[in-house]
Amino acid sequence: MTDKRLVLTTAGSQEEARKIARALVERRLAACVNIIPQIESTYRWQGRVESAPECLLVIKTTAAAFERVRDSIQELHSYEVPECICLAIESGGEGYLRWISESVEPKT
Repeated sequence: MTDKRLVLTTAGSQEEARKIARALVERRLAACVNIIPQIESTYRWQGRVESAPECLLVIKTTAAAFERVRDSIQELHSYEVPECICLAIESGGEGYLRWISESVEPKT
């Protein structure tokens, strides 16, 4: 097990996804954010089943930075309850994992 994490969130538009991705990388909370456009989400919201087009963001970060990532998503997002799921990265390429560490600012 490593201290690296994947964080998943969705956004209602590519513009919003890009804004969130750029802010996370500029703030050194993420090494990289992949934006996967044109997904369709079906979900229950306020007692109704809804469907909507969204973009999926795949955020590469560290365990120590997760709370700041979560707080930034909440701050930047237009959704009342944005998705924010953190998954542990068990293993990976040594150089890639090192790059994540070097790219994410340690908690100060």
